Amino acid sequence: MQTSDIIKSGMAYIEDNLKADITAAELADMAGYSLRHYRCLFAGEAGMPVAAYIGKRRLDRALAEIAGGRRAVDAALEYGFDTYAGFYKAFRRMYGGSPKNYLSKMEATKMFTEKELRDILTNWDIPNDLPILDVYIMDGTRAAGNVWAVGEDYILKTFVSENDREMYFKNLKLAKALAARGFAASTPVPLKSGEEYLEGEKIFVLTRGVSGCPLSKSERFGENRREFGRKYGKGLARLHKALMDIEGDMQPDEKNLLQDVIGWALPKVCEMNARLKMGLPESFFEDYTGSFGALFDELPKQLVHGDPNPCNILFDGGEVTGFINFDWYARNIRLWDICYCSTGILSEWRGVGGIYEKWPSILEGILQGYDSVNPLTEAEKQAVFYVLCSIQMTCVAHFDSLEGYEELAKTNREMLKLIVENEAKIKQIF
Repeated sequence: MQTSDIIKSGMAYIEDNLKADITAAELADMAGYSLRHYRCLFAGEAGMPVAAYIGKRRLDRALAEIAGGRRAVDAALEYGFDTYAGFYKAFRRMYGGSPKNYLSKMEATKMFTEKELRDILTNWDIPNDLPILDVYIMDGTRAAGNVWAVGEDYILKTFVSENDREMYFKNLKLAKALAARGFAASTPVPLKSGEEYLEGEKIFVLTRGVSGCPLSKSERFGENRREFGRKYGKGLARLHKALMDIEGDMQPDEKNLLQDVIGWALPKVCEMNARLKMGLPESFFEDYTGSFGALFDELPKQLVHGDPNPCNILFDGGEVTGFINFDWYARNIRLWDICYCSTGILSEWRGVGGIYEKWPSILEGILQGYDSVNPLTEAEKQAVFYVLCSIQMTCVAHFDSLEGYEELAKTNREMLKLIVENEAKIKQIF
């Protein structure tokens, strides 16, 4: 059994026993590893220590039951919290807000009976006996809004508000643009009448599920990490071409990365550098402001993904086949997506030994892969280092301002220092 399968088996055991007292030692013994080795492997696969993962899953499961109408105190006690106050404090530490506020952000959902849904589905030419199930996101909570899985291949959605409808039509344009560029996308299944959606008092749309899954962490940092980096880069280049096709229809917000960093993040990082002895040279801040300021206006801008973390990039057969979680639309420098992807890969491996030394080769692969499909300008090649620093300074300033995120804030400071220390290597990629 491969290491990733062993860790996934441990995760499945955790899922089945969330109400019991589970320890890392117990999981290590089941896997046949030493406690230290198992902890390292688990953190590499899950992106967090064993205890933190178990705590998060208990919080998520309790929240799912509270959202379903169960008394909050009963759910908290059943999932191992001594008091509701303890659950509340742990939730705020994990999510930065109260359970009530978190749930209030979920869309209002109208209840439909199975008969009503089956009557609606008769408008499509699909088998009439497919199971209709709720959709759950990766952390175990029910997906917000009116959305159902229909069999293994279809997703049925309806929209509650005008904003939902507007967002749907934007997403429809996006899905068609992705499909036209060869990506897997949630394009509508035509009704028997040939229309793309059912319109009445509410809009209903049936789409096919998107195939593929994110690349495993062991593959991202394995022997072929540079080649997988190239595939990430090529996928982003193709994505940007698809986004260019529809930019005029999306009316995106305009982002100014340089202005945002100089006006907010950079002053905070300067203060933290002195207060926490981060070790960044004072010349770094002067060079960033001068050099990036001189390059910024030359950098191409366009509609970008905005959040191309590795978990939002789908692979199938060893190639990038699609993207998910387009939560907002903005015009930004296109280097944003490229650099955000590379720092996202690095951040998922926080705390795992030897990773920082491997990361520059992944960055090189991403940049060269992108450049081979959608050539970078000379200004972009010179600006890569400064965009990486921009993203990382923003993360450092953001997490430093959140209570309960001290460890993540520390990791992002280490990542910023790593990038600055590798300035020469990064600038030599081109």
